Amino acid sequence: MDAMASTGQAGPAFAHLAAHPVRWRLLTTLADSDYRVRELVTLVGEPQNLVSYHLRLLRDSGLVTATRSSSDGRDSYYHLDLDRCAQALSDTGAALHPTLGAGAVPPPPATEGPHRPSVLFLCTGNSARSPIAEALLRHRAAGLADVLSAGSHPKPRLHANAVRVLREEFGIDVADQRPRHLNTVLTHRFDHVISLCDKVREVCPEFPHSPRRAHWSVPDPAAAGDTDQATYPAFRRTAHDIDTRIRYLLPILAQLQETRP
Repeated sequence: MDAMASTGQAGPAFAHLAAHPVRWRLLTTLADSDYRVRELVTLVGEPQNLVSYHLRLLRDSGLVTATRSSSDGRDSYYHLDLDRCAQALSDTGAALHPTLGAGAVPPPPATEGPHRPSVLFLCTGNSARSPIAEALLRHRAAGLADVLSAGSHPKPRLHANAVRVLREEFGIDVADQRPRHLNTVLTHRFDHVISLCDKVREVCPEFPHSPRRAHWSVPDPAAAGDTDQATYPAFRRTAHDIDTRIRYLLPILAQLQETRP
């Protein structure tokens, strides 16, 4: 049985899970960024054994997933599945009244405003994850955000599967794009700096104007096999994972347009 299914007269499981104060703090904290357990302990302000216990319940429900860190294999990053949360909220509303269960609606795109938010995506090689994120946000924001990507150790060219997956799955052509070094963007003003690689997160420098920092722990799809043919399925999964995260980033950027001085 789905862990998010209704528990009869006791009410939907999501309502019980989210109602606990520690779990609610974990959910709201992970909504901003992926974190390791020790970071969640600090941010939530609870002992590690208690945080681990509630994380296990959230993982069992499918709301939270964990991936092994590519920087330190002893660590794991926890990630909130926002699509799963949206569906659980919709199901909870439907359990209360049929008209409240409209289904998980994608967040609205950014809208015209006096300021264009700027976003930087980072990974090590700037050849797969971060250029995919750059292309997808630029595509979905439709010119209403300034977007760049860079790497701490950029490769000579984009990975062939990054070019292919963007073209075949989203109709985006990045064949002429080249990786850029992180040092070339250090003086730029960004509103958001988002790392997609566990390794680059550890070496990411400070940026001027205190941008909002977030981490998306996305495994390197190029490491999933020895050939482009073998790794292409991983690139498809990675691109769609990043696209989901970007859909939930768009309303945050829209709000920034309205509030930035």
